[in-house]
Amino acid sequence: MDLAQQQCLEARGWRIGTVAEFLELTPAESLLVEMKLALGQHLRERQQAIMSHGEPDDLTRLAKAADWDESVSLEFLIHTLLAVGYTPQDIGQVIAQVG
Repeated sequence: MDLAQQQCLEARGWRIGTVAEFLELTPAESLLVEMKLALGQHLRERQQAIMSHGEPDDLTRLAKAADWDESVSLEFLIHTLLAVGYTPQDIGQVIAQVG
């Protein structure tokens, strides 16, 4: 949203904020959400590579499960990324880019 739109909405009584503010997330909770989103994005990218290379279906199913299930844990995302070839260093680099 550009500044003009924001000012127009605020003039009409709307309050503009972030998702974290709306959900009343602590900084730690917000960071955890960002980490899950970043790892999920990398998993979706890896999923496409798996499918295009015809790798085993079980890895594809794991990737799909993590991609479409919003309740998937951070631990499951990390486990799945390791299963599809990411190293701990790769995962650390993804997490380091968050925030």
